[in-house]
Amino acid sequence: MYKRILVATDGSTLSKKAVSSAVALAQLSGAELVALKVVPRYPQSYFEGGLALPLSDINKIEKQWAAHGQAVVDAVAKAAKAKGLTAKAVIVKSDLVSDAIIGTAKKNKCDLIVMASHGRKGIKRLLLGSETQQVLTHSHIPVLVLR
Repeated sequence: MYKRILVATDGSTLSKKAVSSAVALAQLSGAELVALKVVPRYPQSYFEGGLALPLSDINKIEKQWAAHGQAVVDAVAKAAKAKGLTAKAVIVKSDLVSDAIIGTAKKNKCDLIVMASHGRKGIKRLLLGSETQQVLTHSHIPVLVLR
């Protein structure tokens, strides 16, 4: 059925449910698992009255975010391997989460993307955006959305 499944996670409780489902699906289909965490870059635009941080501080913050992201995907890969699966942990630095998810799925030749959705509606969805919606809209790879 599936050969390689990408599961996008941010380490939240909701995404942990998606990870569990992706691991179970990978077991059923004998697929490999690719665990992905997209790490944002530190905002570089400065507004009037904003404080500019030194580059060394920005690098330190980005390294902390990357280390946390690596810990999240390493935990997913470890759990998958404990279930007998082949798993790969990937972090990608990008401000465009949906593009990073789709690009990583293509690069790793995944045939399914699994991710969670907070299920926001109305003005909250408009204001906060929906990475899941963007992936659904732009991906040519099937997407399984869990809530």
